[in-house]
Amino acid sequence: MEVRTLFGQFRLLAILEGISFISFGLTMPLKYLMDIKGPNYVVGMIHGFLFLAYVVYLLINHFDKQWSLSKSGLLFIASLLPFGTFVADAKLLRQQK
Repeated sequence: MEVRTLFGQFRLLAILEGISFISFGLTMPLKYLMDIKGPNYVVGMIHGFLFLAYVVYLLINHFDKQWSLSKSGLLFIASLLPFGTFVADAKLLRQQK
């Protein structure tokens, strides 16, 4: 993965966003079952930032690479699903340069 390009940075963001999404889900039991709010707050802030960065990079790449609305829509929906960005990277992004 070439992270010097906007596309490479988007792919890296997709992986990081997916990791933060899963981490956020793992901190939920700490918050609601054990009343430990700190980890959920920190991971939630990181996840929120990465999600916003993912959406911005998605828009930039949509126009730069002239992706179809369906491809960009699928990539957006992938960001809303657990493990979605990992699947999107494997199915939609790896074959493109």
